[in-house]
Amino acid sequence: MPAAPTYLDNHATTRVDPRVLEAMSPYFCDEFGNAGSVVHRYGERARGAVDAAREVIAAAIGAEPSEIVFTSGATESNNLAIRGVAERSRRRGDHVLSVSTEHRAVLDPLARLSRRDYSITLVGVAPHGRTDAGLVDAAEFAAALTDQTALASVMLANNEIGVIQPLAELAAACRAAGVPLHCDATQAVGKLPVDVRTLGVDLMSFTAHKIYGPKGVGALYVRRSRPAVRLEPLIAGGGQEGGLRSGTLNVPGIVGFARAVELCQAELADEMSRLAALRNQLWRLLVETVPGVELCGPALDAVDASGRPLRLPGNLDVAFGDVDGEALMLAMPELAVSSGAACSSTDPAPSHVLLALGLSEDRARSTLRFGLGRFTTAEQIETAARTVAAAVQKLRSFAG
Repeated sequence: MPAAPTYLDNHATTRVDPRVLEAMSPYFCDEFGNAGSVVHRYGERARGAVDAAREVIAAAIGAEPSEIVFTSGATESNNLAIRGVAERSRRRGDHVLSVSTEHRAVLDPLARLSRRDYSITLVGVAPHGRTDAGLVDAAEFAAALTDQTALASVMLANNEIGVIQPLAELAAACRAAGVPLHCDATQAVGKLPVDVRTLGVDLMSFTAHKIYGPKGVGALYVRRSRPAVRLEPLIAGGGQEGGLRSGTLNVPGIVGFARAVELCQAELADEMSRLAALRNQLWRLLVETVPGVELCGPALDAVDASGRPLRLPGNLDVAFGDVDGEALMLAMPELAVSSGAACSSTDPAPSHVLLALGLSEDRARSTLRFGLGRFTTAEQIETAARTVAAAVQKLRSFAG
């Protein structure tokens, strides 16, 4: 049986940490109660486990436990935040402001709203080649807010190019205009220090499977302090989660989510430093062994005005110029990475993120995204660089 590929696709999903699995295990067979059935011991213990998990997750992001709504993942959280605000009968207007490089889990709900006569504005970002490539200009963002803006939505860290947006500045502009701000923090929670009060966001989506927890469970932070954010529920039923998200709670998943968050918090500083060093090592090796490689997104050493990095520590997005990213992945079955191009048999378009940076379609299709994670080793980085270099050389020899 062939060896498993070297896994460098941690932005897509992560392996469940054995310590997370250990915490979840009792809630499948022994403590299997429904958290809504509080009239007996099984239900009470399940509810107690959910309450404890909610406290851990809330504390990790600077929120109150009552401000955490459990969902099936970040996509549902994004939909609940965006559509939940926009579809309330007493919203302030029919305009929504966002950014051209958002994840499809934000852009697609916005497109749905646009088909219902909502006005959608997507501000641009700093272009490819700049040190701050992918960054939103706070002044341009503030200028796009109007008295009809019902909601703004900006991701904290980009899933392709790793750029970290100036959320606190954007939130200040939204607050001054009286506009609630939603943040998709899927790639940031557990990988960066994230505090909802410091950021000033009103709604924030995140999920477990990006931080070594299980798939199928996520959360939405909903600010409860005055004035509280009001949402229209998307799922009606038993009234769970304060009536915002009906359905039987995924107790094992929620317990695992909390344990994953707990571990990330405990190991955050060391892990950020370790992943940044490995990411920089991979880039150096690629530059040394593959002619014509080009970095997509902000510079690896770029920082903001306060000295904080502008890029996720485990993120590297690289363009190979004359080599197609999909072909390159197919030539490297021993390496698990993602292409920057969101290609499928029905949608051959290149990555909208890279196009928003100003890359040509051919250039955008030549990219690979490397996502480093907790289980990535220095040996795997060296193996990955050698594998990529050999595959690029092979494909270029065929083209030549």
